[in-house]
Parts: sequence; structure tokens; C-alpha cells
Amino acid sequence: MGPVTAAKILDLIGGIDALQHCTRQQLHGLNLKPAALDILLQNEPSENIENDLRWAEAPENHLIPIDDPRYPSRLKTISDAPIVLYAKGQLDVLYSLQLGMVGSRTPTPSGKETAFEFARHLAHNGFTITSGLALGIDAASHQGALAGGGQTVAVTATGLDRVYPAAHRELAQQIVTQGVMICEFPTGIRPQAQNFPRRNRIISALSIGTLVVEAAKRSGSLITARHAMEQGREVFAIPGSIHNPLARGCHTLIRQGAKLVETADDILEEVAPLIRQALHTTEFEPPKSPAKTEMQAELKLEEKHTLDDDYQKLLRCLDHSPTSIDTLVERSQLSVKSLSSMLLILELQNRIEVLPGGLYQCLK
Repeated sequence: MGPVTAAKILDLIGGIDALQHCTRQQLHGLNLKPAALDILLQNEPSENIENDLRWAEAPENHLIPIDDPRYPSRLKTISDAPIVLYAKGQLDVLYSLQLGMVGSRTPTPSGKETAFEFARHLAHNGFTITSGLALGIDAASHQGALAGGGQTVAVTATGLDRVYPAAHRELAQQIVTQGVMICEFPTGIRPQAQNFPRRNRIISALSIGTLVVEAAKRSGSLITARHAMEQGREVFAIPGSIHNPLARGCHTLIRQGAKLVETADDILEEVAPLIRQALHTTEFEPPKSPAKTEMQAELKLEEKHTLDDDYQKLLRCLDHSPTSIDTLVERSQLSVKSLSSMLLILELQNRIEVLPGGLYQCLK
């Protein structure tokens, strides 16, 4: 059964623990197929479930049911949220500020380079890059995030006991070390065509917005963008030549209301108000337990917040007096565009405070 049906059943019977007390007659009223009834009523776990439990014994592997406090809150809000998440790697990355990046599996060389550079810049500025581990734009996005010293989330369409495509085994290992791989599919699930578009809703749900880099008019990336729109997330698209068939999907999205972006800073400026709003919620906070997860998150936060020369220069232009952006432009000789994204990052790092009227002051 799918996640929507499973969620309805759990709601009707009062949760997963109530299953052990249900009779066949009670479950029969839920209009389930006979095979589903047999599975739910069996006394012993199936071999497939035993395989999952053995897989979860490894220190870097995690099984996260939807009622677990570790389940990402942004994912839980969608109507067809997975009942169970399988995760492999650094679990705290799931609670970070994520941006989805998707695109063609057969991109142009410039498209692949664009995805890499956007991901590297965004990761360097505090975003976790979330994509689908596919060939082309997905792989370039993961690689760019890792090259930028940032974090990345790979949402797969197979069980996490295998890597698809096989050519990405080394990349997958890097992601497990510096990020996390997740899926909704049990161990043993091989690549199946219907599972690739299905996983796209998870990419968009986890992310504050989704960026499409090169997509044909009927690309699967447009499915991710549609999910993002339906979920109330932002959609960004990079335009291209009218003669490039891989730009047509992006142009279609822009006509439908996606934000046209030319640089990574365009995205930072666009999502700034959304991030400020999220800062006042627990939306991107890791769960209170286990303590180990909190400690790892704090360590990663310290590593990520090493500032380069331009940021140090900007901080020297600020003090505890409210300062306008025009004054900062004059003092720093940096452009308004650069300052906007830099001020956002400093706010995320709790180094500055934004005051009414578009004024800024130091916190540290």
C-alpha cells in the first residue's frame, strides 16, 4: 500500500502499536486487499522486515518512522509523507536548511558546470544541497556541495543497501561521510521506473526551494518543480538559449511563475525573507535527542562558520549602532547585491541582528 493509504489506516486504528490488537474482522472494514490483510495479521516479521532490522544495526544506518521525533518536520507536512524513512550517514544534516537542485541526466558541459558552481557557492554560504544522486545535474550538484565544504542530501529511488547508478558508489560514500542518503524504500529494492518520479516529492518537501538547471520540456525535473509548487515551496530556474532543447523546461517553469535566476546570489536574496521567518520556528532544528546528534551539529556549525576576508571586512564596518545598507556600501565598497547575501549569512550565524527599517547591528 502507498503512504496515503497507510497513513489513513494508522489514523483510523490509532497508530502502529494498535495493529497487534486488531482482528481480521476489524481490519476487513478498512477495505484492504486480502494479501495486505495477511501481512498485517501475521505473528512473525517477514524476511524482508528482518533484513531491514539487520541493516539498521549498522551505526550509520537509521530507520525513522513518521511518529519518531527524528522525522523531519518539513517532510511530515505533505499529504503523502513516507511512513518510514531509511537514512544512511549524518542524520543531523536532515534538519539543516536545504535547497533542492535537479536537472537533466544528460546536460550540456556548461549546464553541468553551472550546477557544480551554484551548489558550491550555496553550500559555502550555509545551504545543504538536496538532490537525487542521478547522472548529470544531480551528481554535479552533490559534487559542488562537497567541494564547497558543505553538506548534501541524496534522496534515492532504491533501497539504501545498493547504489544506483553503480558509477556513483564513490560519490555515495562521500555523501555518507559529509551528508546523508535517504529513501522510503526497504532494503533489496532495485531500480524501478515508477520509483524515480515518486522520490521527487521528498526532494522538494525537504527543501525551502528547488532550483532547476537544464531540463527538457518533458523532463522528470519538472515533476519535482510541480511538487514544490503544490507544497508551497519556491521554484527557481536558470534560463538558457532558445536553441537549446534542455532550456525549454526551464523556460516553461519561468512562464508558470518560477523565479528566473542568473547567479547563486539571486537565490540567496529571494529566500532571505523565508529564512528569517524559519529562524523563529523549530522547523530546521535537530531533535532534542540523542545528545550525540546535537553535539555533531554544533561541531559542524563551528566548522561552517569560518569567515573569509570579505565577511571580516563587512563585520568591521558594523558596530552596535543601527546601520543602513547604504552606509555599509559606502564603508565596505561592496555592491548591494553582495552585501544582501552576506548580511543574510551573518544573520543565520547569529553574528548580526536585523532591525526595523532595514537596519543592521552587531550581536558579537
